[in-house]
Amino acid sequence: MVAEAEAELESVDWLSAAAAIASISAVGIALGLGLPLLSVILERRGISASLIGANSAVAGLASLAAAPLVTPIAQRIGVRVAMLAAIVVAGLSAIGFYVFTPFWTWFPLRLTFHFSITALFVLSEFWINASAPPRKRGLVLGIYATVLSLGFAAGPWIFSQTGSEGFLPFGIGAGVIFLSAIPLFFAWDREPAISKDRRRGSFWRYVYAVPTATGAVLIFGAVESGGFTLFPVFGERVGFSEAAAAQLLTAVGIGNVVMQIPIGLLSDRVRDRRTLLAICAAVGLVGTLCLPILVHDWWLMASVLFVWGGVVAGLYTVGLAHLGSRLPAADLADANAAFIFCYSAGMLVGPQAIGSAMDLFGPGGFAWSLAVFFAIYLALALGRMVAARSS
Repeated sequence: MVAEAEAELESVDWLSAAAAIASISAVGIALGLGLPLLSVILERRGISASLIGANSAVAGLASLAAAPLVTPIAQRIGVRVAMLAAIVVAGLSAIGFYVFTPFWTWFPLRLTFHFSITALFVLSEFWINASAPPRKRGLVLGIYATVLSLGFAAGPWIFSQTGSEGFLPFGIGAGVIFLSAIPLFFAWDREPAISKDRRRGSFWRYVYAVPTATGAVLIFGAVESGGFTLFPVFGERVGFSEAAAAQLLTAVGIGNVVMQIPIGLLSDRVRDRRTLLAICAAVGLVGTLCLPILVHDWWLMASVLFVWGGVVAGLYTVGLAHLGSRLPAADLADANAAFIFCYSAGMLVGPQAIGSAMDLFGPGGFAWSLAVFFAIYLALALGRMVAARSS
């Protein structure tokens, strides 16, 4: 009986995990398509990099506002209903970017779109984390990150094929978001329950409870949002075509796809996940510093970005596994919300900082600003490791 109980404890609820993974990964396709699409359109309309960054930073504001609210809402109406509502709002907002052309209208559209997307990420990751037993958490989250990265890689590739003209790219993005509702119906009766014992206001303490995890996702949010938003602008300014720059983003996404399961498996075997997080940050720092000297060779840059993108995405995968390993299951809903809150804070800071650096220092500001983010986190991770060993 003990052996059976242990086997049950270590089994993964694959149907539940697969439904949540498939749903949020479909949204990843829309995000991978939408971030460069919107930036290229604004660049073509004569909007400065700083204003493009400011508009993108609204995504971070929306996510910051949403993260503390998602768990209480889902606790009241249920995880699956909250996710379906978010899917509908996100899909309609995606169409709104095509319908409304004045620049100021894109600020409220970013707000509603990313509020909904944040709700989907918080609830999906809570669902996935709740489905994964401790000794398999890295594997399950690695699968999640792989499928999500596949979506992010597919998005820029779709953009490179459709271009930025007409309704087609917007229609594809909205259609994929609406289709993400389908997997939820396959696991309709297997949604995870949010603990009724959660304390009001408990969300905020999780922002600081595991700083190496929340710091990792904050830096990743800044790098991913700012990088995906402004890389097409950087690419065009250093001489790449619109399609070539989009395909370089696809190389980043493919690296994510290939490396997340191995990184997840490795995180289940290392004694201290902070070591792995520090390595990811170090690779990100070195790879970023190499970007300015790679702009004359598309294939060499694509190869470096393939490795760089896969390892840097480990900040998210390993950070989420580290968070889950340090907290009990009853705390996961609020902890995941805090995790996404920090990711959203990075989304707020990243595009504005990188866009301003490009306006001040030219295309080179893109790489230098990214390097600063990685250096800050590397110092944090190494400092926490030293403090842990000395205590």
